[in-house]
This record gives sequence, C-alpha cells and structure tokens, in this order.
Amino acid sequence: MRASLPDDLRDVLPRADLDVEAALEKVRPICDDVRHRGVAAVRELTARFDGVEIATTRVPAEALTRALDELDPKVRAALEESIRRARLVHRDQRRTDVTTQVVPGGTVTERWVPVDRVGLYVPGGRAVYPSSVVMNVVPAQEAGVASLAVTSPAQADFDGLPHPTILAACALLGVDEVYSVGGAQAVAMFAYGTEECPPATMVTGPGNIWVAAAKRLLKGRIGIDSEAGPTEIAILADETADPVHVAADLISQAEHDVIAAAVLVTTSAELADAVEKELPGQVSATRHSERITEALSGRQSGIVLVGSINDGIRVVDAYAAEHLEIHTADAARIAGKIRNAGAIFVGPYAPVSLGDYLAGSNHVLPTGGCACHSSGLSVQSFLRGIHVVDYTREALAGAAAHVSVLADAEDLPAHGAAVRARFDWQIPTEHA
Repeated sequence: MRASLPDDLRDVLPRADLDVEAALEKVRPICDDVRHRGVAAVRELTARFDGVEIATTRVPAEALTRALDELDPKVRAALEESIRRARLVHRDQRRTDVTTQVVPGGTVTERWVPVDRVGLYVPGGRAVYPSSVVMNVVPAQEAGVASLAVTSPAQADFDGLPHPTILAACALLGVDEVYSVGGAQAVAMFAYGTEECPPATMVTGPGNIWVAAAKRLLKGRIGIDSEAGPTEIAILADETADPVHVAADLISQAEHDVIAAAVLVTTSAELADAVEKELPGQVSATRHSERITEALSGRQSGIVLVGSINDGIRVVDAYAAEHLEIHTADAARIAGKIRNAGAIFVGPYAPVSLGDYLAGSNHVLPTGGCACHSSGLSVQSFLRGIHVVDYTREALAGAAAHVSVLADAEDLPAHGAAVRARFDWQIPTEHA
C-alpha cells in the first residue's frame, strides 16, 4: 500500500528561500531618501548600486529612436509578432460596464475605469527582457491607461541607458517616457515622484528581491501587481512524457537565475531516471551551464514521485507554480482539473518558452505559491470597478424600512435617519 500524501504539502515541497521581510529594512532608507531628496537621491543610489553615473533619469527621445533604428530586423519582427499576439489576447479581456435593475427605478451599474498612471518595471540584471516591456505595456494600453512610463536599470555598457533592445521595444509600443532607474529606488521614484518623474498610481513588473521588498513597503501608497519572486516551473508528467522535452523545459527556466525553481512531479520512476540522465548533457551544451547547474541543484528544485495522477494534481495544486506544464496522457483533461497555477501549458507543444514570448498570454505571473490566490498581469490589473447607484424616490421608499431596521441593528441610527429625511412621512416605529 502506498503512503498517503502529507497534509502540509506546501511546507514540504521544494521552494527557494526568499526573505522579503528581511529586505524591507534595507530598502526602507532607500525609499525614504527618494521621498525626501527626489532625483538627487535616485542618481546617487544608481551610482552606488549600479555603478553608473547618470546626468538625468529620463531617457532622451533620440535614444529611443536610435535604438529602434539599429534593432536587428529579425528581433524587430519577432517583437512585432509578440505584440500582435499579446494584443489579440489582452483586447478580449477588456470588461464592459454592466447595469443591473435591482428593483423598478433602482439600478446599480459597475463601471470599469483604468488607473490614471502606471510605472512599469523591466528587469535588467543577468538577462535582457524586451518581452517584459511587451507584457507590461500591452495590457496597460488595452485597459486604456492614459499615462504610462517604463523604467529599467541603467547599464554601464550603454552610457547609463537601459539596454538598447529594451528601448527599442518601448519605441515599438509607442512609449516615449522611459527612465534609467532600477531597484528599490525605481519603485520609490514612481511612488513619490521626483522632479523628473511624476508619481504613479500603480507599479507593475517583475524584479529582484529589492524591488519586491520596495513593492511590499510602498503598497498602499501605490497599487502593485505582485511581489514577483524567482521564476518557477513545475511539470506534471506520467510515463508518456518525453524526457528530452521535460529536461529541456526544466533547464529553460533554471536559466533565469541561480535561485530559479525547477520541479518535476511524476508518477513514473522510469521517467524520473531518464530525465536525470538527460539533464547533464543538455546543461553542458548551454551557454549558462554554471547558473543552470546551481539552480537545478538548489533546494528549490527537485523531482517528486507520486503514486497517481490524482496525487500529482494535489501536489502541483499545493505548489501553485508560476508556470505549470502538463505532460501526461489526455493532458487537456488533466489541465482542466488544476486550480492553482499562474499559467498552464498543455501537452508537448506548449512549452513555457512559448508563453514567455509568443503565446499571447502574459508572462508576469504570481510566484512563491501565490497562484493559489492571485492572478497574472492582465487588462483587469489596470482597471477599477466602480459601482454607480441610481435610485428613484419611489425605489428608495421601498427600501427605507429595511435600511432603518438594519441601521438600528448595527446601532447606527443616523443611517436610517438619512433615508427618512428625504420623505415627509415617518417609517412606522415597529419597522424602525
């Protein structure tokens, strides 16, 4: 008889150590400095943390034009197709206003209104992420956000500007407000504003632990999408899975960072063995083999053997991965049973890499198990629902007695009085 799964699955599954709480105290003085000294603090912090002296935080318009003019035509074509597909998906997410007649003469309308201004963060550490420009900007534009700005860390190799491919992606999307600022100081810049950058209502986009900590610290001052920790891939597989595909997909996400998580959950010991044998050869053939090896050997990565697909579903639901691939027989049916994942990739021809760039889906997704309660970035992320209540005198009269009773039940008699003040009659005392 096989052993049953433990009740505390979330606590026993592999997961990266990421102490955002500890980072809070380190980013607090950074954010306070930006709040009080503005652009001077941002420039000094950029010099300290990025090793780059910048004369201004705003990227000149000519730098954006030049970056697009000099962009490799193949990269431009790929970015244009990525933008086209992302627009198709995100345009269909736009909500419409809905009016409900509650009673004759009484309606409630839910209006969907975009936030006024967003700051979009694009990482610039070990890799270049023009795809993150697309994933941040497209849903904000499709939501109808009137003012949006992109920021990405200053690069010493590019005269203190963000990477040219980042700038070219911004230009392709029609974004002309771009800043050479990264880290916690970038989040603080958007939260408080500086002499060169107006404050934003919301900040979105993935970043390192310092960005995540600044988002946590300043949440409330600004809206955020999520704290976005290290990238994760989980693969649920059975004996039908191809170990070459599985190994390649685990490696693809381990390539991001030494603390990236790659987890295989499988019913097949034979597949697990085959994947373990396949990994060294594929890893050694990649450019970032050292980084990948560290990620795959870290405590956040591993192989979990389960007794059945149903147990596997329980495990991946408990893990709530940022990215979840399904490599099983009848993969679409199994995918339909999953409740917790940032994005689900069905079958052998929907790898996470497709979602990172060209599926049309968004790759800014919840990490660290947050997919059990949070969603990835979408048009909805940039919209607010506002209820508009419109009642006639007669409709209010029909509700007045109930309002008065509930107000008294909560010991808030002035609530009932506010309704009665609109009429030249009194609600009978037995109803008041």
